[in-house]
Order: sequence, then C-alpha cells, then structure tokens
Amino acid sequence: MIKFEDVSKTYSDGFEAVKSLNLSIHKGEILVLIGPSGCGKTTTMKMINRLVPHTKGKIYIDDKDIMTVDAVNLRRNIGYVIQQIGLFPHYTIEDNIALIPKLKKWEESKIKQRVIELMEMVELDPSIYAKRYPRELSGGQQQRVGVARALAANPDIILMDEPFGALDPITREQLQDELLRIQAEMQKTIVFVTHDMDEALKIGDRIAVMKDGELLQLDTPDRLLSHPAHGFVEEFIGKKRIYQNPEYVSITDIMRENPAITLPSRTPKVAINFMRQRKTDTLIVADGSGKLLGIVSGRELQANVDKAETIAEIMNSSETVLQHKATARDALLKMTEAQYGIIPVVDDGGKVIGVVTRGSLLSFFANGLANGLKGENHE
Repeated sequence: MIKFEDVSKTYSDGFEAVKSLNLSIHKGEILVLIGPSGCGKTTTMKMINRLVPHTKGKIYIDDKDIMTVDAVNLRRNIGYVIQQIGLFPHYTIEDNIALIPKLKKWEESKIKQRVIELMEMVELDPSIYAKRYPRELSGGQQQRVGVARALAANPDIILMDEPFGALDPITREQLQDELLRIQAEMQKTIVFVTHDMDEALKIGDRIAVMKDGELLQLDTPDRLLSHPAHGFVEEFIGKKRIYQNPEYVSITDIMRENPAITLPSRTPKVAINFMRQRKTDTLIVADGSGKLLGIVSGRELQANVDKAETIAEIMNSSETVLQHKATARDALLKMTEAQYGIIPVVDDGGKVIGVVTRGSLLSFFANGLANGLKGENHE
C-alpha cells in the first residue's frame, strides 16, 4: 500500500531528520510510528502526504510515486488527524465534516448522508451536534469530529499525528477503543504517530520504533515485547523482566475487574444502551448468579435489534475462558483464539470475576507492572 525506498529527509541546515528509511505499510493495517521526541516519526508520516517533502529516495502509494501526483489531490485523498484537532471554529460540526467532500464536489444529498453516517459512527447524535460549533463540544467530542472529518471522503489512507495526546486518560482510552471499533468495520490503512508505548501496544497491528531518524525495529506488539532487536527498544518499551517469566504472573494481576455483564433476558435494544453507557463494544452474558453463559458484540446486537427478543437468541458461547488460577502465559497463548479480542476470567464455580483484553494484557507487560512477582530487582 505505502512503501518507502531508501528515503531520507535533510533540512537546509544539514540536519538529517530521517535516514535511508525502508518501510512497507500493508493495506488495512494500523502501523504505529513511535520513538522519543526528534526521532523522525512525525517527519516520516508527513512525507506520505507531502506536507514535508523528502530529499532522497522514493515513496510509493499503490505502486505510484507520490511525486508524480498533484500534492493537493494527494492530500484530499488522504485523511489527516492531528493533536490540535484543527476544526474551523466558525463552521458548524456538519460543515467541518463535509469540508473535503465539498471540495471534491460531491452531490449535496450524498454529503448530507455521509455526515449523518459518520456522526453516528463516532457516537455524536446528528440531531444534537450537527448544528453546533466546535467551542460547544468537549475536547474528546472535538477529536471525534476530527476523526469523522478524516473519514468523510472515504480515503484509503489516514494519517494520525498524536491525535489523543492532549486528552485526559479516560477520554483517551475511550477514543482508542472507538478507533479500533471503527477500524474493525472500515479496514483503513492508518499510520499513527505516538510517543506513548501503551497506546502503541493497544492499537498497533505493527509498531515501528525509531531513534535519531533511523528505524530500529518493525514488528507486531507481541514480537516487539518478546524479541526486542535493539537495546534501546527494550529500554523504551520498559519490558525488562516480566515477559521473560510470564508463567509467574497471575491473571488476576492483569485482568480488568467489573467488566460489562448483562443478563440473557435483556432485549438487544436495552443491551445496546447499556453497552454505550459502559463504553464498550462487547458484553459478557451471565445468569443471575454471575455464571458465564456467553459473549455478544455490538455489531451482532445492531444486526438483530428487530429480529431477536432477547440476547440469549444472539449470544455465542465463550469457548475461550481463563480460570482465576491461570497465568499471563496462558492468556498470551489463548488470546489468538479469542473471537472478540477478550477473554472472560472465571472462578471455580464459573462466575465471571474479570476480563482480559489484548490491550490490557500487552499494556501490563509494557508497563512492567509486576504485582506479586517474587525476586524482582528494581533498576
């Protein structure tokens, strides 16, 4: 999809921000660029849409050299989300989202339909927010508008430059979850710049670690944690000892307590409202005593809201389950089998006591939080 061949960026003062970069970004993946300030990650991303022109090498999108494409047209076909959001303060929310489709001369009816579709996708009710102005929205809501605007013209590629960096931790996590939900539906090619390793581990299909303009390692989160290829990579992710001994880490140190649990007798409509309140896209189904019965996703609920009377008719049995005595190693081995990306944790009686997600699992290892580990040396 996107390919860098021996790409460098050298400024007029001689500073080489990016050095002979070779990198391929796959169609439909989230590729995270991460590293300390000044490592070249933002420069690398901005070279894709020519906001920063490269000085050496070739950059291709779908096998076409980007220097052979008109820069304005190139940018109109690439979504772009930045930390400062960049909404036009005197435009309404709907006008901000409609900007690129209007520039591309879409039909008015198509633009209106697209705005409504996207506002619903990012969970901003069009009837409430369409006519409002950015100043009337919270920071998190504004960032949702920024994401919607980037998606408006249905680009294949979206560039995201630390989009959630200025938000509070709770809002930031909610928008990370929202991005993953949208990506599961739309399968865009996303290049995401961050300096936060937890964020990179949570959302990245692959992570590119950069330092001093060079690419040190490009790997999946699991591979990056288990096989750091460079001393700086190991130091930057803060991995150290934990991943080397996952059999000693109790699952109860990793799981999230108080997961979103619903009764099988609830209607899909009620379950959807509950899901929105809990800011999740998956519900654990349990009986009145809390015993695990199954799992249901938001997509399944939406698809059956007028077809099924209860969740029991829709839910799937949870074949991937962890006992409370399990370890982090067990979770790592089972996560690839988890259909919904989550694994319920149950006690001896089958009662749900928590849930492990891919993000919580990897973030735990990345943070180096080893509660309960014996013989840990603090360096």
